[in-house]
Amino acid sequence: MTLKHKFSPLPCGGRFLDLTRTQVMGILNVTPDSFSDGGRFSQRDAALRHAEAMLRAGATLIDIGGESTRPGAQAVSVEQELERVAPVVEAVAAELDVIISVDTSTPQVMIEAGRLGAGLINDVRSLQREGALAAAAATGLPVCLMHMRGEPTTMQQNPQYPDVVAEVEGFLLERMAACTAVGIGQDKLLLDPGFGFAKTLEHNLGLFKRLESLHALGRPLLVGVSRKSMIGRVLGHEVDGRLHGSLALAALAVAKGAHILRVHDVAETVDVVRMITAVEAAE
Repeated sequence: MTLKHKFSPLPCGGRFLDLTRTQVMGILNVTPDSFSDGGRFSQRDAALRHAEAMLRAGATLIDIGGESTRPGAQAVSVEQELERVAPVVEAVAAELDVIISVDTSTPQVMIEAGRLGAGLINDVRSLQREGALAAAAATGLPVCLMHMRGEPTTMQQNPQYPDVVAEVEGFLLERMAACTAVGIGQDKLLLDPGFGFAKTLEHNLGLFKRLESLHALGRPLLVGVSRKSMIGRVLGHEVDGRLHGSLALAALAVAKGAHILRVHDVAETVDVVRMITAVEAAE
């Protein structure tokens, strides 16, 4: 699908990300406790095989994360996160022609992942950990900033906003300014509204309905709602029954101009994007 809000190709390490159409980012959790697939890909070879399968299915980015950020998740040590993430980033970079995104808030992981071949930093904490801004700037890589209040351990304890869209916009603008102050150009930033992070079901639904408002921030949007609890709450399904809800939201995100969809179910989501693209391209 050709997007109304177009941007130049984004340099991601040695590769470029086409932002004139919606791209699919495959999720690769190398954690024992992620909400959907915790433990399945924590070994290097299993992780590499899964990354290869997602690439064959049409993913243009692989998002590798070694610290679960599900509601209530506990932080891991720097050493643990490095042990989980570094070997997988190195293996994927050596074996596959794909942009590697590293899902981390940890400065040391940003630096090491960049050295090993990552092309994008995807930080749910928007570079707010001590040293993260400087580390991200040092890598020279683009960064995805996400809205979240608090920490995963506490973020779902009665979040309240007079206007959730205004809250998200204000927060992201502040973090964009913080990036600019350390030399990370706005042309290197992606933005994620943070569905499911410090938000009630009503917040999530209202934010999704008004997603187009965030285009006013002037940067590409990443949407991650795959298999999340907002789908379970609406449809009454556990994690393994949320595919159809995930695809419905993927289609809606494409229609609302999302540039990247972060998903577990790559092949199915790629089909959604291709079908919408075919309709949009028809005479």
